Amino acid sequence: MKAYTKRRIRVLMHRHGPQSMVFRRRVAITGGAVSIGLFALVFAKAADWFSDKFLHLVDIWPYLPLAITPIGFVIVAYLTNRYAPMSKGSGIPQVIAAKSNPAAAAKELVSMRTAILKSFLTLGALLCGASVGREGPTVQLAAGVMVLWHKVMHAPMRASMIIAGGAAGVAAAFNTPLAGIAFAIEELAAAYEQRMTLLVMTAILISGMVAQGVAGDYIYFGVTGATLPFKSALLVVPLAGVLGGIGGGAFSRLLLLAANGNHKWLRLLRAKPLTTAAVCGVVVAVLGVLTGQTWGTGYAPARAMIEGVDMPFGFGFAKFAATVATAVGGLPGGIFAPSLATGAGFGNMLKEVFPGQPASAVVLLGMTAYFTGVVRAPLTAVIIISETTVSRGLMLPMLGVALIADQSSQLVCKDRLYHALSTAYSTRGDDDH
Repeated sequence: MKAYTKRRIRVLMHRHGPQSMVFRRRVAITGGAVSIGLFALVFAKAADWFSDKFLHLVDIWPYLPLAITPIGFVIVAYLTNRYAPMSKGSGIPQVIAAKSNPAAAAKELVSMRTAILKSFLTLGALLCGASVGREGPTVQLAAGVMVLWHKVMHAPMRASMIIAGGAAGVAAAFNTPLAGIAFAIEELAAAYEQRMTLLVMTAILISGMVAQGVAGDYIYFGVTGATLPFKSALLVVPLAGVLGGIGGGAFSRLLLLAANGNHKWLRLLRAKPLTTAAVCGVVVAVLGVLTGQTWGTGYAPARAMIEGVDMPFGFGFAKFAATVATAVGGLPGGIFAPSLATGAGFGNMLKEVFPGQPASAVVLLGMTAYFTGVVRAPLTAVIIISETTVSRGLMLPMLGVALIADQSSQLVCKDRLYHALSTAYSTRGDDDH
């Protein structure tokens, strides 16, 4: 019996002890999730600080962006093309592409070096007024952190680990755990397997606990508690869904044309990245100076509109154009937050069509519709917006508007934006969940 016990202990230590693969993998996942929460929080604080510094300069010298924004675009575009070509754009397409061959992707596509460079370049973009968000880069940063921990622990990298890291990044960026899970299902995982559920939930839980433990529990856009009567929803939802979906689809179509289009002008844009960045910087600067509202993530005007503050009628169009110009300019940075702000601007226009309806509710439905049209992930869109505004009373209208917007978006752009962009980064190999 004694010998049996010793033998059993040796077997258990071999399978689950500090030297075992199971133990190393668990440490990598736990350590990665903790680090993701901390990195996401630090990056969020840094992004806010850099955005505030730019806005402070604009307050003092309103026309200064006409010079520093184009110059900043060129500098960031040069550094990106020279030192971190895999950090262009949102970061989510890179994570989607990394699933096909995690081991190869870990060397550059979602490496910690690329993630760190992307973080600093995104901060540089915010410092010159670019219309970018931090959520997409947080996803790539989170995947890079998970890769680093697996390297340190000598644990093999699998697609499921990258998916878990990216999902934890979304959850930590918005303080929305459910949105992280929905994002993993709709965007990151082409075939979401049951055995991945626990891994994704564990990473989200740990990173979320760390972020909330340090920063406290906060609501991204503040508590609105907006509601809409049933009869009113029957009027607002169809129109918002169709128009918002078409608008979001148009945004996706423009970005895909700029990235993959074969027209000679589009090829010229890609052949001269610094000239393109300068021109796009001028466009963003002019829009920002004219409106005073299109700089950066668009968080402040979006929150103001959600709270019922009147904004210029054309804000949505201006933010749309600024975000397209920033993306075409080749700068690193996400489109989540700018798309939410553009959607709020669309809702701000829509409330003029329904003057007797609650303004906050109409703005949120417009935001949901446009955002869904861009990302083509209706469940993720609804959960993000409902969790970031605590508007659970609008859950059913949001679901309705998201489903309509998802279908309407396909009339303009048949391809899903992130998945279509990911083809530029695809690595060879089979999925290994």
